[in-house]
Amino acid sequence: MIELISLALIVLSAILLLAITLRMRKRPVNLREIPALARLQHTLGLSIEDGTRLHIALGHGGLLDARGGSALAGLATLRHIAERTSVSDKPSVASAGDPAIGLLAQDTLQAGYQAAGVGELYVPTSGRVTGLSPFSYAAGAINILQNENVSANIMIGHFGSEAALLAEASDRENVIVIGASDNLAGQAALFASAQDSLIGEELFATGAYLGAGISHAASLTAQDILRWATILILLGGAAAKFVGVI
Repeated sequence: MIELISLALIVLSAILLLAITLRMRKRPVNLREIPALARLQHTLGLSIEDGTRLHIALGHGGLLDARGGSALAGLATLRHIAERTSVSDKPSVASAGDPAIGLLAQDTLQAGYQAAGVGELYVPTSGRVTGLSPFSYAAGAINILQNENVSANIMIGHFGSEAALLAEASDRENVIVIGASDNLAGQAALFASAQDSLIGEELFATGAYLGAGISHAASLTAQDILRWATILILLGGAAAKFVGVI
């Protein structure tokens, strides 16, 4: 029974997302301002002008578990950043703590270069696996921050308490930190130490705010509708329980 309900919710969500996407093709919506993402847009332009590098940290989440969503959100962000910075003197570099995410990071970077029309400039080593455990990954990513003329450390993915180490290393190198994690420990570390942090589901809004496509913006509207539907169901259930219907 639970499986059928889950399948029905997935189908309804897919239909809702498709309907919103088709509607947005005719009438785009305005997104509310998120300071961290506004700073990210500004940072992209500055890095190209200054000839510095952006580091996109994708965390150590995998694709085949609950952490896969944050990894995909990070890859969507990486795709847009790679396209924007591909012609820079210091193109962006991505790090991952999972082999599959590392391969996808290389593929995503290459796609960004090709979209910018400079596919021949792509270097495979710009996407790296720096470690297979949380703290070994952080140690490898810190090496990038210290030695590769990085001006901004963009952390989008699954991070735990090791996020504090990355944020501290960034601060020592005068590197801007923009971070988001689907893990509560990682969120707490980034909220306390990063200049700008994304809270909760704002992690999954990066693609929409960076112009990754209508489908990303439509997904935000679909999330809001489903969130309000869940709230109404919970309130309805509480009211029914209070009056003795259930």
